[in-house]
Amino acid sequence: MLSLETIQELMEPLFPGLMGVRVVEATPERIVGELTVRPDLCTAGAILHGGAYMAFADTLGAVGTIVNMQRGKRTTTTDSSTKFIGGAKLGTTVVGECTALHRGRTTMVWQTAIRTAEGKLCAVVTQTQLVLDA
Repeated sequence: MLSLETIQELMEPLFPGLMGVRVVEATPERIVGELTVRPDLCTAGAILHGGAYMAFADTLGAVGTIVNMQRGKRTTTTDSSTKFIGGAKLGTTVVGECTALHRGRTTMVWQTAIRTAEGKLCAVVTQTQLVLDA
């Protein structure tokens, strides 16, 4: 299994690295990440932009799939559904807990609950990842 350091190194030069996504726990069934709400990730009212929630969750689901894939495979998102529930303010940190709903050979389904550090639910994202030959 990939170490947290390796996962972070893989993300660093990509969009998740630009956003500042930090993976703090990675098991085959659960991925946990953190994201600091910066001004460049906000919308009007100094709250986290909806697209940032979606990209954060998409990253965690992709990491979950990568942790479960066999060597010589790659993944892509085929479907994603987001329910926005509350806002996260500028300067705070959100925590995404991504859990596996299905881990098959060709598809995996993940659900991510994104909360403030205080535990207030902000968004729930369900996504399907397709597993392909590299």
